[in-house]
Amino acid sequence: MFLSIFPVWSELDLMTQIYWAITAPATLIFILILILTIFGSDLDSDVQTGIDSSIADGDSIPFQFLSAKSIVGFFVMFGWSGLGLLSAGVAPFLVILLSIICGLLMMVAMASLFYFMSKLTDDGTLKMKNAIGRLGEVYLTIPGNRRGMGKVQLTVQGSIRTLDAITDDPDQIATSSLIEVLDVIDQQILLVKRNSR
Repeated sequence: MFLSIFPVWSELDLMTQIYWAITAPATLIFILILILTIFGSDLDSDVQTGIDSSIADGDSIPFQFLSAKSIVGFFVMFGWSGLGLLSAGVAPFLVILLSIICGLLMMVAMASLFYFMSKLTDDGTLKMKNAIGRLGEVYLTIPGNRRGMGKVQLTVQGSIRTLDAITDDPDQIATSSLIEVLDVIDQQILLVKRNSR
């Protein structure tokens, strides 16, 4: 009974046979990719092209229009839309044009989906410059006039961090005092001052 939904090959015209020959393997590959993605297999060794690297957005993951997933998506949408249009009696040249457009739209949709999903990732790297202007609390006393280093706690990039700090204030800044970050020295030490507020 299940096989009865498939057409008899010899009864199909040439164009429908071509569309079925494209659609069936593309759909099977698409289902395989979907299953591998669900179960955690990393199939991101996509087709690398010059287009991928030229559309890169800074240091983020590039917008990959031509990848294995999007190419398979093109053929799946191209095939099924073409078969649907053929069964609706649309003229052959219009079927080809519309199924190509549908396939390209699928590629754009898939590439956009993976691109925006990649933007949701955060590498967690602390950018010390983000601490400038922040208020915090002294964790370990900071000696005055840069005579030594103490520690401060403040919220940077959404989490509480304990960081090394020095001050140009003439007097030491005692534990539990409020401070404000003025600058970052050597990319790792905060220059702070006592916050009088």
